[in-house]
Amino acid sequence: MNIREDSDAEELVVNLTPLIDVVFLLLIFFMVTTTFLDPEREIDVDLPTAESAGDPQPTPDEIVVNVLQDGRIVVEGEEISRDELLGVLKRAAQHDAETPITIRGHRLAQHEKIVGVMDACGIAGLVNLSVGTSHEGQG
Repeated sequence: MNIREDSDAEELVVNLTPLIDVVFLLLIFFMVTTTFLDPEREIDVDLPTAESAGDPQPTPDEIVVNVLQDGRIVVEGEEISRDELLGVLKRAAQHDAETPITIRGHRLAQHEKIVGVMDACGIAGLVNLSVGTSHEGQG
């Protein structure tokens, strides 16, 4: 009969390497699949409401122009003048005249400022324009 003594018994060790591998793979998966907010849509602009407003579907080459309540123009997180806006739009039109432009005008902004942005798009030769609105219930 073979009797083992306690001193000869092997110690039970849990190998954590596969668990750590799985955790890192999950971490990488969630980092890659996370959707990031469009910084242009984070700017606090109180959009006018519309019954037919749909969820925004951003495209990679879309230019979002924000017109704030006081008439300032913000593109790519930076405040710019109308002349600078015209330069940005002309460069986009040279690349592709069908570049989508979304104009997000504050609901209390002067209509003249929003029309000025639309006019700058026309001067630059851009024709794919849309106006940002919110759902009627969102206010």
